[in-house]
Amino acid sequence: MNTNTPSSSLGAATPALSGPQAERGGRGVVAGPRQPVRPDRPAGRRRGGDELLSIGAVLAFLRDDFPEVTISKIRFLEAEGLVEPQRTPSGYRKFSPADVDRLAYVLRMQRDHYLPLRVIREHLDAIERGEAPPALPSAADTRPGPVDEADRELTASAEVASGVRLGRAELLAAAEAGERELAEWEAYGLVAPGPDGGYDGEALQVARLVAELGRYGLEPRHLRAMKAAADREVALVEQVVAPLRRHRNPQTRAHAEATARELATLSVRLHAAMVQAGLRTRG
Repeated sequence: MNTNTPSSSLGAATPALSGPQAERGGRGVVAGPRQPVRPDRPAGRRRGGDELLSIGAVLAFLRDDFPEVTISKIRFLEAEGLVEPQRTPSGYRKFSPADVDRLAYVLRMQRDHYLPLRVIREHLDAIERGEAPPALPSAADTRPGPVDEADRELTASAEVASGVRLGRAELLAAAEAGERELAEWEAYGLVAPGPDGGYDGEALQVARLVAELGRYGLEPRHLRAMKAAADREVALVEQVVAPLRRHRNPQTRAHAEATARELATLSVRLHAAMVQAGLRTRG
């Protein structure tokens, strides 16, 4: 990849290819109309035209606009061929400004238009060929629905889960539930404390959702089918990632964790889409 490619941003307009990647038809560099640096972005966070960034620096840069992005997510997008950073002789990733723009484009299409990676890859391939990318969904097509709400819940869950540890009383207060309700949730296996008796962020998110469903008259016994379905989905994901987790290469093991999260997201979105389709046929 040519590290002297000027910094650029991928936006909704059709970018043009530049540099030797255009001749090779590779994935590495996609250039587009230059966008002004955001005035509220600190000067120290701006990228130099030739600067190569570590994955940690890329994460810090992207989190201004994409707070949910993680190093695992960046590695997963690399494994999917959506970005190809350079590697140092010792194996460390080095991202060019065009790589960062490419990542931002992928994240933006996922967040704002809920496009799957396959469709985003088609957009990037079209841009590299100098063609207009496929039309984006209309506002009517992207209005919030069950799938969109599932995405929001996943994002909220990831944000809540990071570093959270709650005692029993704290969980009850956060979920706006009573002791009897929590005991019933635990009896049905919907919520479970950790070895230390505390609850993590995922348990909090589950408790809040179970409490919300309870306000519509759905009791824990009604949710046993959902728990059983979730357990089956976990088993399916494990079948895919278990061989990767046993690998000696730490990068392969890291890819296993990113793959597990992506599969979990797809599973939740599929479930939401099926529920949405089923309700539509009965409407």
